[in-house]
Amino acid sequence: MKKALTSIAALTFILIQGTAFSAEKIPQPPTENPYELLQMFASAFHSIRKDYVEPVNDRQLVEAAIDGMLSSLDPHSGYLNEESFKDMMEQTAGQFGGLGVEVTMENGLVKVISPMDDTPAFRAGLQPGDYFTHIDGVAVMGMTLNEAVEKMRGAPDTKITLTISRKDEKPFDVTMTREMIKVQSVKQEAKENIGYIRITTFSETTTDMTKKAVEDLKKKIGEKQILGYVIDLRNNPGGLLDQAIGVVDLFLEQGEIVSTRSRRQEENMKFNASTGDITNGLPLVVLINEGSASASEIVAGALQDHRRAVIVGTTSFGKGSVQTVSPLEGKGALRITTARYYTPSGRSIQAKGIEPDILIKQAKIEEVQSTLKLTEANLPGAISSQEGKKANETDPTGKNGVNDVAKPEDDKKEDYQLNRALDILTGISVYKQSLEETSNTEE
Repeated sequence: MKKALTSIAALTFILIQGTAFSAEKIPQPPTENPYELLQMFASAFHSIRKDYVEPVNDRQLVEAAIDGMLSSLDPHSGYLNEESFKDMMEQTAGQFGGLGVEVTMENGLVKVISPMDDTPAFRAGLQPGDYFTHIDGVAVMGMTLNEAVEKMRGAPDTKITLTISRKDEKPFDVTMTREMIKVQSVKQEAKENIGYIRITTFSETTTDMTKKAVEDLKKKIGEKQILGYVIDLRNNPGGLLDQAIGVVDLFLEQGEIVSTRSRRQEENMKFNASTGDITNGLPLVVLINEGSASASEIVAGALQDHRRAVIVGTTSFGKGSVQTVSPLEGKGALRITTARYYTPSGRSIQAKGIEPDILIKQAKIEEVQSTLKLTEANLPGAISSQEGKKANETDPTGKNGVNDVAKPEDDKKEDYQLNRALDILTGISVYKQSLEETSNTEE
């Protein structure tokens, strides 16, 4: 059997998810003879093959039974058939086919964790917290997560219609075209003298790409001019555990990054940072929201506990468990929840999420129309800016010496959370510089 693959989140083109596994001593269920139970399974299998109204496929029966066993444990354990396992491997490599939306199952419906940047789901406007009630007109209620995933898969350039249930809105349909998705997990941009790094997922190359993004920003802005970095983890559903650890390690000099605790104490693990902060201690602000899950929460939680970064945004998704994917000889794989992870301070994030240090909800800035149109120029007898004239005399321009206020462009989209994060980082940098100057003066 191939070596088990451990990731914080794994499933085909749309699933990066997880749940908890208690580290405390768990009461064991009453012991029963496993051979008698297997005989019961064999009897049921034989009866279905013999008496069901239509012929059945033996492999499909066995795979459905395995998936049923696993999915009864928690929403994130399950069976991956050969095709699903292949898709999962492609996703962790950063390239896969589908819609580009990370989901879980909740109350019998498929729930969106987050859409991935520059994918059909992102362009269609899907949002964290949306529910899929129908897939191409077929009700999701009654399906397993794997079955729903199978229906959403398809060849590139084929269309799919999802019925969306969104809070405070009537259900509506969204039609998308499937495509081959190549995920660029890290993007960077100079925001004047602040480095902005967007991490969309944690795939095999994320740590290396983040390191390169920091180096590129130093060159672009200037190593002496750069004030700090904003790391955007919003709507990042997670990915590989080792990549989350690697990204945190880039910004820490020492200390614990994350620990995992499983059912068996001897399998508990702890991961520590190696020496070296590639930013030389410059201020960090990390952006999160309800679509930040799994590996994203490891990064935010570790940097928060070490007081290495200020966490800004809204409370994260709350996925605090590790899944182990174990290939089977029959070419499929088992995905089993095997551990719960903890931040350096010992916090479990399962079903709680990371709470930001500064709560900032996404908002839209609009021009406020004043009901009082009174200005100096409107006052009786007010002098004008031009000698010999009164301010309220008719001005051929119609402006009476007062310039129009520039109106914001209607089509300009402002990222309120990001703008506030940039303001916060600038403030931290200024404060830090003032402390250093004071310290040097006293010396």
